[in-house]
Amino acid sequence: MAGFLFACHGAASLFGILGGAHGRASGVVAFAEWPSWWAALIQLVGGAMVALGLGTRPAAIVCSGSMAYAYFMVHQGTALLPIQNGGEAAALYCWIFLLIAALGPGSAAVDTLLRKREPGTRRPASTSPLPSPIPARR
Repeated sequence: MAGFLFACHGAASLFGILGGAHGRASGVVAFAEWPSWWAALIQLVGGAMVALGLGTRPAAIVCSGSMAYAYFMVHQGTALLPIQNGGEAAALYCWIFLLIAALGPGSAAVDTLLRKREPGTRRPASTSPLPSPIPARR
């Protein structure tokens, strides 16, 4: 869901849909304008990749970094705390994507499904990666 909502922010800024870019009279960010257009592109592409689970970890790292940049370069100059400087969304997205990068894709992610289809990458059902919690009787 975080990836989908992040992609919606990017689509709004790039294409003027879903209410358009906030603070822009035209509703769109000018092509290649630094850093707004690039941030919107990261939001659209990175958010879609995270939502689909395609290249989840690298995409989530890039998304997290872009929101850290947004927070420190755009919001923090106004006030220290996110509630004071309007950076709540940037701070939340930054930490959510960092968590997604750490945890990785879920079982329904495209990456996971593709890995299961490749021969030799699936473990047999009888082996467990963890030792048994009950010791064997002697």
